[in-house]
Amino acid sequence: MGIKSEIREYLKSGESYSRDLGLEIEHFVVDGNGDQIGFEEISKLIWQVGTYLKADITYMDGFPVGYVTEDHSISLEPSCQFEISISPYPDTASIRRVYDTFFNNWQLIFATRGYRMITAGNLPKVETGNITPDDIPLSPKKRYKYMDQYFLKSGKYGRYMMRSSGSAQVSIDYRSEEDMVRKLRILSKISPVLMIMMENKTDELSTLPEHPDKPHLLRIQEWDDLDPSRTGFVPYSLEEGFGYEKMADVIYNTPLILLTDNGETTFVDSKSAKDLFNEGILNEADLTPERRIKLIEHFMSMGFFHFRVKKYIEVRVADAVPIDKALGYVALLKGLMYSDENLDVLEKAFSRVGSVSDIQDAVESIEKDGLSATIYEGKTAAEWADLLVELADRALPEDDKRYLENVRVVRSYV
Repeated sequence: MGIKSEIREYLKSGESYSRDLGLEIEHFVVDGNGDQIGFEEISKLIWQVGTYLKADITYMDGFPVGYVTEDHSISLEPSCQFEISISPYPDTASIRRVYDTFFNNWQLIFATRGYRMITAGNLPKVETGNITPDDIPLSPKKRYKYMDQYFLKSGKYGRYMMRSSGSAQVSIDYRSEEDMVRKLRILSKISPVLMIMMENKTDELSTLPEHPDKPHLLRIQEWDDLDPSRTGFVPYSLEEGFGYEKMADVIYNTPLILLTDNGETTFVDSKSAKDLFNEGILNEADLTPERRIKLIEHFMSMGFFHFRVKKYIEVRVADAVPIDKALGYVALLKGLMYSDENLDVLEKAFSRVGSVSDIQDAVESIEKDGLSATIYEGKTAAEWADLLVELADRALPEDDKRYLENVRVVRSYV
């Protein structure tokens, strides 16, 4: 079996009848001036805490950059964004418990050193123009050096994305190929609404340097102008015949920038997995089963689309937000995606959204006008947001339903 077929089988192996949700939130760790903690200091703290917890320490290029426990993992992103990834749970209460333990422990550790954790779509000092991303150093990992080098030529906002952006991500299960396709398409169509519901800015009037007429979705703007070969919406996902095979094809042909294999990271520029095998840089005959899986997961990780399909669908359209709002987002997605009745309603309601271009037009309207933007069917983003919350409210148990209050649209902002 060739590697592309193995990618397809990897996707299929994710099929599950569980209705779990995983949550990831990136944090900025800043001092009293709003400047981020340095890599050497936070790396040392990660090693100390991970060792105390008897966790598995994650190293990259010889540096401690994270750890893994039974219910969560910690990792450092390009400029020391501090990310927690919470293991999947079927309920928001369990996610809350894990997060609160993490936050309370780490906030105390940081506070004794003059730091605090904050969440935002962009580092506030960058968003408000007090500093530029060029003032922020990258972590000393080869991975980020190579990405930084590549993004200088692929788009305008690579330095913003790597050095000053923060996101919240939710993972959703699928039970079959048909279910994966259906959820991915519906998520893509409602994503402009999710983006503005989960916007987290410091200054409502701030804009990016080259888009003064777009005061909304700054983080999305950065990602959309990063590299068209790996960002935006999953290619072919709204077309007939999309499924595991097409998704595997996208993963197999996405330019990789770098290759992490056998503990080494090397720069491969715009070569894809397909190129690496065709050119003999990788040889299928040399791959052990464990190495194959690690390569497949690496290939998947280098696609930065709004949605990643792994053994679950990773929803990547939200800014980093405080935990109360993040749990509202988790509850919203649970009520929408794990209700066949709601999927039917959404499929019908968004049936006239026929292309990625239609969705991107909605995103660009919201970038200019926020919740008041008129998008699909003559309705505003705020009206669509109301519908999403209403549908989720019908489907959720009471323990989850109460979190929806944290994502309801506040009319004074429309």
